[in-house]
Amino acid sequence: MKNSIIKIESLHKSYFSGENSLHVLKGLNLEIKEGEMVSIMGSSGSGKSTLLNILGILDSYDKGSYYLDGMFIDDMSETKAAKYRNRYIGFVFQSFNLISFKNAMENVALPLYYQNVNRKKRNEIALQYLDKLGLKDWAHHLPSELSGGQKQRIAIARSLISQPRVILADEPTGALDSKTSNEVMEILKEVNKTGITVIIVTHEEEISSKTNRIIRLRDGVIESDKVNSKILSYV
Repeated sequence: MKNSIIKIESLHKSYFSGENSLHVLKGLNLEIKEGEMVSIMGSSGSGKSTLLNILGILDSYDKGSYYLDGMFIDDMSETKAAKYRNRYIGFVFQSFNLISFKNAMENVALPLYYQNVNRKKRNEIALQYLDKLGLKDWAHHLPSELSGGQKQRIAIARSLISQPRVILADEPTGALDSKTSNEVMEILKEVNKTGITVIIVTHEEEISSKTNRIIRLRDGVIESDKVNSKILSYV
């Protein structure tokens, strides 16, 4: 039996604006085992991006509890939150979030900068990850010189370089055509086969169908949580 990498209990989150409040997450209970590949689906406003931000320690929650690899994650300083993120979590975003004035290698190497790895060493490691993703020849190109698929592969390489336990992907194929989307999903499946937990927020049925488990949110609650019958076993 695999251990839980993520466990949330009775999780609530509201946003306030003046006298108005919006109750986004309404008592969520969720457990994700190490090595799972999970998609989180839901329409706009369902709470899926809010949940991902909490799992990524980018946002706090109001009530309930969140455990990451058995550690209780609560209100913490940005310094401590950044330390946990750098150690446990890799991010992949729809908009790639690459730094426009840094080349592919420098973008991939960035997480190691925050781990105080010297420039020569982090660039060497970045080249290794670019090579794994078939982009070594593009190492010195700026994001503006790359296609959408290349940018997303660079973002995936950057998410992997700190050897995280969990990859959180927020609409990773949202800005890509269907052929490139399938290529990116194949890369994420290969990442998952190495034992890394992959959690993908998506609104695309075709993308969720490639994951082991599909969680559907509706109005801040879990509407369904099912193992994908087409994929019978976890990694």
